[in-house]
Amino acid sequence: MRLWILILTAIVLSIISLFIGAIDIKPSDLLDLNSDKTQVFLISRVPRLMAIILAGAGLSIAGLIMQSLSRNKFVSPTTAGTLDAARLGIMISMLCFTNATFIQQVIFSFAFALLGTIVFMQILDRIKFKDAIFVPLIGIMYGNILSSITVFFGYEADILQNITSWLMGSFTLIIAGRYELLYVAIPAIIIAYLYANKFTVAGMGEDFAKNLGLSYRFVLNLGLIIVAVITTTVVLTVGVIPFLGLIVPNIVSLYMGDNLRKTIPHTMALGVVFLLTCDIIGRVVVHPYEIPVNVTVAVIGSVIFLILLFRGRAYAKK
Repeated sequence: MRLWILILTAIVLSIISLFIGAIDIKPSDLLDLNSDKTQVFLISRVPRLMAIILAGAGLSIAGLIMQSLSRNKFVSPTTAGTLDAARLGIMISMLCFTNATFIQQVIFSFAFALLGTIVFMQILDRIKFKDAIFVPLIGIMYGNILSSITVFFGYEADILQNITSWLMGSFTLIIAGRYELLYVAIPAIIIAYLYANKFTVAGMGEDFAKNLGLSYRFVLNLGLIIVAVITTTVVLTVGVIPFLGLIVPNIVSLYMGDNLRKTIPHTMALGVVFLLTCDIIGRVVVHPYEIPVNVTVAVIGSVIFLILLFRGRAYAKK
């Protein structure tokens, strides 16, 4: 699939997204800059679209980096415990610091997301049986352990309802002033593109990378930091969005290969298209109400994930 087709599709879906909602807004309504509909458009619709674009591109790139560094196509923030670790960090900040500021929550979430991802990578290093399907299952179990810890302490401290709110990935409450943290993902994506070739080499193994003179540990840690930064910004702004970082890089690799310098633009564009599609479906099915985007992504993503899973098993048998 050509990049310009994905970009054109993203533009068309973006325009559709801007004019879908409980309040009917037409392009002609925007001619009056002081009208209520124009204010809704600028304060709610445009920030929501920007949040979708940044979250879709960011999580897709995070999944691409994780799959390259772990050398496993089924590893992503969803199946490596990164999202669960970030949520655990939020719970710790709420539990230990009752008056925690937003910046403190960002720091705790980032630290736990990074630590949780490093722990998962260390687990992979110690596993002898690194089957393509077995590794993500371990990651899912690891993520469920972190999630169980979060729920247990949240229940004991009577803050479970607040914790649950971080589970619900949704763009419903996104307005101007509540999504700007996602812009942090932009420099992270730029760094990922600049180091794309090094990530590709690092994905070939530590010995191979060192033979080529690459600082393997530096590149590995940089990749994990990028993943943690993107995951933290999305979780704190939108919530947990599953499967996005898993299926989008896999789809792109089917027709583009594994060269990150070539696949990053396609991965970003397809991630935006996929998340926009899921968001539009959630807003249209029960209009004027809407289904949280994490539900539509989970339903569609789980079907694609099963297809990829059985496809991987078929190749393993061959």
